[in-house]
Amino acid sequence: MKNRIAATFLVICSMMTVGAAVSADLKKGYYSPAKLGSLQQPQAVELSPDSTYQVSAYPVPNADLAPGDGSQEVQIYCGSCHSPVYITMQPPLPAATWEAEVNKMVKTFGAAIPDDNARKIILYLQSHYGVENRKP
Repeated sequence: MKNRIAATFLVICSMMTVGAAVSADLKKGYYSPAKLGSLQQPQAVELSPDSTYQVSAYPVPNADLAPGDGSQEVQIYCGSCHSPVYITMQPPLPAATWEAEVNKMVKTFGAAIPDDNARKIILYLQSHYGVENRKP
């Protein structure tokens, strides 16, 4: 019972402190009652008509995919969702894992890869990035 009373007292005191702080800020002029809860937008930047603005090129990571039949499909279809660098940074994976990964991208994540192209991608990944033939 004593703990309950002490906890209630602490809650009431903290609420009074917060209320007093808000009231004090209002009295000091930090806030106006009409603008409480609203966000202020920054003033618009004046652009001079004779200025030159320049943006640098967006950095695109270079994917050094192994050349071979299917590398173009990998760059087109896999690169539409993620960088082909993801393929090159994977450890050597067994052939069944590459097939499961491509099937997951199509069936689970909804990658729009036609069946013949998906098969070509699977064969490419298995032949160039598999456990048996991965070049360090």
